[in-house]
Amino acid sequence: MTGDLVIAPRFCGPPGSGHGGYVCGRIAAYLDGPATVTLRRPVPLAVPMTVEPDQPGSVRVLADGILIAEAVTAPDGAALEHPGPVPVAAARAAGAGSRLRRHPDEHPFPGCFGCGPHRAPGDGLHVLVGPVAGQHQSADVWQPDETLAGPDGDVRPEFVWAALDCAGGLAVADATLSERPHVLGRFSVRQLAPVRTGEPHVVTGWRLAEDGRKLTAGSALYTAAGRVVGIARATWIRLRDPVPGAGAAVKALPPWNQSEIVCL
Repeated sequence: MTGDLVIAPRFCGPPGSGHGGYVCGRIAAYLDGPATVTLRRPVPLAVPMTVEPDQPGSVRVLADGILIAEAVTAPDGAALEHPGPVPVAAARAAGAGSRLRRHPDEHPFPGCFGCGPHRAPGDGLHVLVGPVAGQHQSADVWQPDETLAGPDGDVRPEFVWAALDCAGGLAVADATLSERPHVLGRFSVRQLAPVRTGEPHVVTGWRLAEDGRKLTAGSALYTAAGRVVGIARATWIRLRDPVPGAGAAVKALPPWNQSEIVCL
């Protein structure tokens, strides 16, 4: 399946660009089954992008002839062990203790669709994981509302991708986050079961590895009963330079992670 893809401004991450997890979920919909998406450049907002087939089981996304992203089917994508579920009460306490929830002024992207503290209720996802006491993972409670549902009444996959994205990203963040933020470079997601609206879910994230400016994170989504319904692996890139402002033309978008992603 090919066609045009437009990311509405509501679904932003860093200023002027698309939310990485949401965008990856939209791109993954052009493939069958689990997928791995690599973001080559910041994703423009409200700009038609062309999705075209590449090799069998893969697509490329371009804007004005510039490569924005690539995606491949990944039958074994995100096939990793996860630390296990966190009880809802513990996840709620961890989320309440999130540094960026307590100090929203320190958030590098406060308007982020997935974790931005400046988003109005019902607008963003407000996934702000915090450290779980006695564990090497972070967690929060996410209760998706009906506005995130598809025709079948379940949460649309791109919103599941978005929640898993910010959970992993904040789990690998450190004290330098506000000075040198991380941006998503590569994302693999496996959704194992439908995600129901109106029900509390626990979303968790944990650090897997660090190599220079690259950080690898895992994340998972559980029902309140502890059933895993989604799992992900992400590679994040710590920026060297300031984040570009909103409204940049597509041709002027800097390759935040181009040199690093080539060797992934």
